[in-house]
Parts: sequence; C-alpha cells; structure tokens
Amino acid sequence: MAIVVTLDVMLATRKVKSRDLAEHVGITVANVSLLKQGKVKGVRFDTLERICEFLDCQPGDILKYVKD
Repeated sequence: MAIVVTLDVMLATRKVKSRDLAEHVGITVANVSLLKQGKVKGVRFDTLERICEFLDCQPGDILKYVKD
C-alpha cells in the first residue's frame, strides 16, 4: 500500500506557486518540493491544515491511497 501525494496537481489547479504556499504554511520551498515528490515520511497535522486552508481543499484532495 502507498500514500501518493498529489500536491503538485492541486497547486497547478489553483495556479499557486510553491513559494507562496511555503510562505503561508511556514515551511521552506525545499520542504514543499519534497512533499510534492512524496519523499517525506510524514506531515504534521497543523502543516496539513495550513496547506488545506491556503488551497481551500480537503486532505483527501492532496493525499491518495493506492493499493499495491
């Protein structure tokens, strides 16, 4: 099983730059990039909350469960 991060799709849909998201959330652009690539082991709920607030979306819009 895998969790796939579709943050890049949501950013494109909303026409938002990673830099703007990083500034609002309070994380680095490098961390946004790692998150978009799915190269993180976890994400704090408050970070996820700020991302969803900024993008006006639900966590399920940026995180998908995919069976192996």
